[in-house]
Amino acid sequence: MKAALLIFICSITFMVIADKSTKEKEEVITILQTSDIHAFLNTHSELFVEHDSIVFRDAGGLANIKTLVGIARKENPEGTLFIDGGDLIQGSGESVLSEGKIFPPLIREMNYDLLIPGNWEVIYGKQAMLNIMNDYRTHVIVSNMFHETNNDPIFPPYWITSKKGIKIGFIAYNDPEVPVRQNPGFSKGLKFSKVEDNLKVLITALRVNKKVDVLFLVTHIGISKQVLLADNPAVEGVDFILGNDTHERIRKPIEGKYAKVVEPGSFGSFVGKLDLKIKDKKIVDYDYELIEVNPEKYPADKTMQRLVDQAKAPYKEEMQRILGYTATPMYRYLVVENPMDNMITNALLWKSGADFATSNGFRFGVPIVPDESGRKAITKEDLWRLLPVNEHMKVGEVTGRQVKDWLEKEINNAFSKNPGERFGGWLVRFSGMTLKFDSSREMGERVLEITINGKALDPYKTYKMASCNRTGEPLHMLCRMPNAQNVVIKDYTLHDAVEEYLKVKGTVSPKLDGRCIAVDLGPKTFSQMSGRGYRFR
Repeated sequence: MKAALLIFICSITFMVIADKSTKEKEEVITILQTSDIHAFLNTHSELFVEHDSIVFRDAGGLANIKTLVGIARKENPEGTLFIDGGDLIQGSGESVLSEGKIFPPLIREMNYDLLIPGNWEVIYGKQAMLNIMNDYRTHVIVSNMFHETNNDPIFPPYWITSKKGIKIGFIAYNDPEVPVRQNPGFSKGLKFSKVEDNLKVLITALRVNKKVDVLFLVTHIGISKQVLLADNPAVEGVDFILGNDTHERIRKPIEGKYAKVVEPGSFGSFVGKLDLKIKDKKIVDYDYELIEVNPEKYPADKTMQRLVDQAKAPYKEEMQRILGYTATPMYRYLVVENPMDNMITNALLWKSGADFATSNGFRFGVPIVPDESGRKAITKEDLWRLLPVNEHMKVGEVTGRQVKDWLEKEINNAFSKNPGERFGGWLVRFSGMTLKFDSSREMGERVLEITINGKALDPYKTYKMASCNRTGEPLHMLCRMPNAQNVVIKDYTLHDAVEEYLKVKGTVSPKLDGRCIAVDLGPKTFSQMSGRGYRFR
């Protein structure tokens, strides 16, 4: 009897110890994130900032990313998830000419667990986007995009999965201002709601009803709005905001009041790696690393590279056609003025004969860097990356007062003190005009000086302005400026203008020439967040 009692007591003790051991076991969940790949399928030149100097080296490539992800999955085979945050299918000649059809086989081979649409996924129209993303044959979510006709969601609003017995939830949001940021015609048939409209409801549904242990927001709304969201009480219950859109290279998560924010750069040059240490189904610690996709460290996966080569093959001859050369590095990473955009707007001004020419503040296009010969070819592939939407040129008449008011609004889009008012790319680009402003001032008081054709802006004078047509917008709109007069859509496109310009010039040498100066920021300003410890590097 005593022996049986002793065995029983020992058994109970062992069960308690085992149960305690199980509860205290620490598990690691790994989240790998790409974002804003913009159809950069191969390794490319990339810009880095080291010791406050700009340097260039090779990075990226889908096949190289696959190698990197494969290594991470081997390190944590039961606890790794691989996601993409949007703007994947736009940004190259192959993507445009195939209307995105090259991507599903590539994405299936990459073996993503989860993807969301970004602001550029709409570029080929609603139905093309749905066809492409459904053909990924994996999980696609977004909670604020709907069919305009019946308000039904175009994709599920969230996804829940389990890894190592831990229940993990993802809720996704695209930028509700897509119809303003992109050509309005691109998003025809789609309806967008604000993030706040269903945010709290979905968080409660996953945390309370679905009993999710770890919760992520995957957002394609840009760093400013993502950090603002992290400070919003409505996100209480969210652990991390996996941010996208503004191509920021966040190397240390930004701490909000209710959630932490990361963003993993762009063009496939980086993969964000978040390791969550979880005990008793709660996050007790984490490690975050922004991994540079170094092609020497992560050589191309042969199967993936073969698929990439096959996808590009039908377009290879046209994409490698040389249009001209550059004798100076062309890049587009600065907030205020960039050599790449100076060349583009110079070409648009030259072709149009207007008083000044403008281009949107695009955030994409990797560096074109001269080699040891002192120059580098500019190809048709490069042109598609410089100008991914080949719209017709549009020329109209505007007053000096309109120009000043428009620039105040465009500066506010980039530098508003209210992060919720910021959207899209960096500051608008131009040629034939100079601008001096103070971004630290209030809306309406930032513009200090404007010249057109070398003379001070006359508010009562009429000027001829060139921009691009944006499919779906009213004729009187010029680069988001309303009420232009005598507007004409030209029979030539942006690409036509740049190709002709390069043919005539042969070799260009674009530089920063001071046509746009923020007196409070300095000449080479990368994005940053005051008070949050973030600077683009």
